[in-house]
Amino acid sequence: MRGKSPDPSQVETRVTVELSQIPCWKHLTPEVYRARLVELVQEIEKTAAVEREKKGVEPLGAEQVQAQEPETRPEALDKSPAPFIHAATKKARKTLYEAYAWFVAAYREAADKLRKGDRDATFPPGSFPPHLPFVPA
Repeated sequence: MRGKSPDPSQVETRVTVELSQIPCWKHLTPEVYRARLVELVQEIEKTAAVEREKKGVEPLGAEQVQAQEPETRPEALDKSPAPFIHAATKKARKTLYEAYAWFVAAYREAADKLRKGDRDATFPPGSFPPHLPFVPA
């Protein structure tokens, strides 16, 4: 079907979406729930306005957003590398990194023992020992 536009009935799928309160706010009355959501949206809008003011950027507006091609690549891409470990806080990241470092050290120590002939070398939980060299019978 290259170059042909499909009939909408061939690709269209209708889905019913039911909105419900987020679990941590299920105990709230509908009025209080809506008021909290309004507060959150207003806080987000204020933060975004401050950021736009700092950067000297104007919002696009509905028409310009709808006129954009969804498949277009951004002009500038963030080239920074992803963090080694994703975590919510620096403390959590440090704890995870230290646990991983312990795991690697324990694995290398056990692998070294295995290489030297100790077949009872204990590997850390969740790891797989390296294969042993083939010895013909």
